[in-house]
Amino acid sequence: MKEKNIKVAVIGVGHLGQHHARIYSLLDDVELVGVVDTNQRNGEKIAGKYNTVYYRNISEIFDKVDAVSVSTPTSVHYEIARKFLARGIHTLVEKPITADPIEAQELVDIADGKNAILQVGHIERYNAAVKEARKFISAPRFIEVDRLSRYPARSLDIGVVLDLMIHDIDIILSFVKSPVKKIDSVGATVLSKFEDIANCRIAFENGCVANVTASRVSYKSERKFRVFEPDRYISLDFQKQRLTVYRKKKDVIKSPLDIDVKKPRIKKTEPLREELSDFINCVKEGRDPSVSGYQGLAALKLALEIIENIKK
Repeated sequence: MKEKNIKVAVIGVGHLGQHHARIYSLLDDVELVGVVDTNQRNGEKIAGKYNTVYYRNISEIFDKVDAVSVSTPTSVHYEIARKFLARGIHTLVEKPITADPIEAQELVDIADGKNAILQVGHIERYNAAVKEARKFISAPRFIEVDRLSRYPARSLDIGVVLDLMIHDIDIILSFVKSPVKKIDSVGATVLSKFEDIANCRIAFENGCVANVTASRVSYKSERKFRVFEPDRYISLDFQKQRLTVYRKKKDVIKSPLDIDVKKPRIKKTEPLREELSDFINCVKEGRDPSVSGYQGLAALKLALEIIENIKK
């Protein structure tokens, strides 16, 4: 007997949401039943492009979907996601989960109470280089991160910490797995009313230290992530999906020949497609997502601590 299609809708089809619609329209066993957007012109355009129906209000699709992607401005994540989760509808919320940890906790609690999947769109978890790096990272002692981008025409309702740095905060927490001991951060408002560039030094209780820089006022785009361990150094390039592992061959290094250099062959993928496929499989199989509401909440809490530290 053929498994029924999962009926999905996308809430918000702007810069990122339109790609949610595109990918859902291509996935097997998925029926894109509609898109919702307050901008009727854009909503109808995306609906027509991917052969689905445009709706202006989310209330019109409550009885039509099994799952939804919420890709709206962060300020309305909570209000929208809450209404779907309260009805037992599986929900993927783009990062950050919300702008308020109390609201995020409430979403987590509602999802648990309704046995609904709540996944947070920390897309870098699905980057092929990150997946491969997990095979080599075991005991990080120092992490260096640079995430630079040009000034965007979107996500200006939040600063660079919640917009960009939170990607790396989530990855770091998934690698280090230790409580945070101390935070020292600085930042500056340049073009928006929020911080547009920030640097943070995060010290963990297990001794690991992470130095993280994020900027959305750069002339170049760069996403580099470096991990140092007692006997190795792992370098990731998120944009190029490349990974290089440098490892000691012996205890005493006398020349570069004593260092083994590996560049694993990585099959490049579209991280968003991997993320949405995983979400749909979680819905089908009733399993926990790779980035749960709890993990999204943890990343949000640390990001907000960094922002408060900048203000002080």
